[in-house]
Amino acid sequence: MRPLLPLLFVAACQTPPSPMPNHLPTAAADLHSAACPNEVRSTHLDLRLVLDFDAQRVTGTATHTIARAFDAAVFVVDTHGLEIQAVRDEAGNWLPHWFGPKDEHLGTPLRIGLRGATTKVAIDYRSAPDAEAMQWLHPEQTNGGKAPFLFTQGQAILTRTWIPLQDTPAVRITWTAEVAAPSGMVTVMSATERQQDGAVVRFVMDKPVPSYLIALACGDLERREIGPRCAVWAEPSTIELAAKELGDTEAMIAACEREFGPYRWGRYDVLVLPPSFPFGGMENPCLTFATPTILAGDRSLVSLIAHELAHSWSGNLVTNATWRDFWLNEGFTVYLENRIMATVFGDERAAMEQVLGMQELADELKELPAADQVLHIDLAGRNPDDGMTGVPYQKGAAFLRRLEQLVGRPALDAFLQAWFDQHAFQSVTTDTFLAFLDRELLSQHPEARSGIDVDRWVRGTGLPSDAPVPDSSLFTAVDTALQGWRQGTAAKELPTGGWVTQQWLRFLAGLGTPTAAQLQTLDQQFAFTRSGNSEILCSWLVLAVRADYRAVDRRLELFLMTVGRRKFLKPIYDALLAAPDGKARAMAIYQKARPRYHAVSQRTLDAMLGWTKS
Repeated sequence: MRPLLPLLFVAACQTPPSPMPNHLPTAAADLHSAACPNEVRSTHLDLRLVLDFDAQRVTGTATHTIARAFDAAVFVVDTHGLEIQAVRDEAGNWLPHWFGPKDEHLGTPLRIGLRGATTKVAIDYRSAPDAEAMQWLHPEQTNGGKAPFLFTQGQAILTRTWIPLQDTPAVRITWTAEVAAPSGMVTVMSATERQQDGAVVRFVMDKPVPSYLIALACGDLERREIGPRCAVWAEPSTIELAAKELGDTEAMIAACEREFGPYRWGRYDVLVLPPSFPFGGMENPCLTFATPTILAGDRSLVSLIAHELAHSWSGNLVTNATWRDFWLNEGFTVYLENRIMATVFGDERAAMEQVLGMQELADELKELPAADQVLHIDLAGRNPDDGMTGVPYQKGAAFLRRLEQLVGRPALDAFLQAWFDQHAFQSVTTDTFLAFLDRELLSQHPEARSGIDVDRWVRGTGLPSDAPVPDSSLFTAVDTALQGWRQGTAAKELPTGGWVTQQWLRFLAGLGTPTAAQLQTLDQQFAFTRSGNSEILCSWLVLAVRADYRAVDRRLELFLMTVGRRKFLKPIYDALLAAPDGKARAMAIYQKARPRYHAVSQRTLDAMLGWTKS
């Protein structure tokens, strides 16, 4: 039975006495967290965890080192579905605690009363089998098929489903972890240090990070060194391909360092996950989590690694303070990614990817409501995942390219390096950036200040009229081939020799609404249905569904059953839903495939399909 507590512990965040006895750096107000970091803030976290693959739970203790602004402050942490077993101070004494009201998106806040000079709070807990951040895979759901697998995905607000903590990017903490896993399993985390001690692995992250960047994976894993500070982790069946495919990683790090300052995280490793991972990649510090769908065999899809690496500056080093500031993470990262790709793979490769990205944004803007076309988006009352559209990514990058047009690349590079240097290991808001932009760049370039409407870019809808229009000479050949195709040129006569992935994507996007007979002809010539390139295959399957080209049906179902990347699932299921008999087909596949998808993908697809557990 839960003890009765004084009302002091029921209140959410208190009004502190004035003046406050102790000073805490002010954290931005985050609508997606119940934590009150301006009153009590976690500064360091020690985790002791046991992974139970049979029960699909993690059991452990989260010990927070805290700082208080005033003695009577209450320590509030975010939880979602966690079973709290005990709360103690550093001496092992029980601490009074109370749950706040449950919210569908945010979970249930845990409020902890602090006695005397308490500086550490230990929370014994257990996760739920359906914790959204944790995907427990059976052996048959992995590439190797020999052992189960676990990975976590905390962004945006899912870390609270496996760790009780202040789950807001406004709070940064250092952390350690001791993890016990079943014999024969390899455990990795997003940490600066990893030490194996028998069945227990110890991890250390000695740099302050936001909660969504704490990540763990465990399975049948091997490691290959691919550079002086880079390694790849993957299942044995994938490791050789992954190591070969990611061989340019060190060159990417060096390219970004030359332009934007030193890489400050020590190592940069990549973990290639089983195909159910819902994203292309996740920038967990020191250990990017990546989808196997980037392993095309020709390094044509490694811009994703450039993107996640770039987050080591924009996102991990300088972090959005709230999720409405998400564009500060992603827009900057897309810009840096493109610069990395230009340096390592050439200007034309970077230009093609820029064109494709902006075309995807243009298509998406046709469907997005006006409120979701804003960089500084209002997410009040919404899941922050709702703001993870192409807008913060591509529109944010276009804003920086427009600044580059106005002030020149050397000036923008110096500005960005100063931004990273002066805000390193901090969480920042849009207002902080805009003030820095005006003071450190626009005030020194009056012609730029008069040449750009910053408020229109950041708070306006759509793309401003001065948005840069990227172009690529390599797409000229594609557009010529498309024109010939529309005028009746046979598929075998199209001049496609030497085309790279990006050119094929341009070609498929430019086909418009071909008939099933036309797709059959193209398939016979170019074998799109058998493509091992996930980007090309996804675009092809969407076209095939729309044209009712049923020769793809077996490959379509196999793809949807084995790949959990939301970027691919959403357009294919969208196309199915728009087909005459597509709803029944989509539901039949989804019923079988859904257990294989991560909760992030499930949430999106449940809403699209009107899925209910019953």
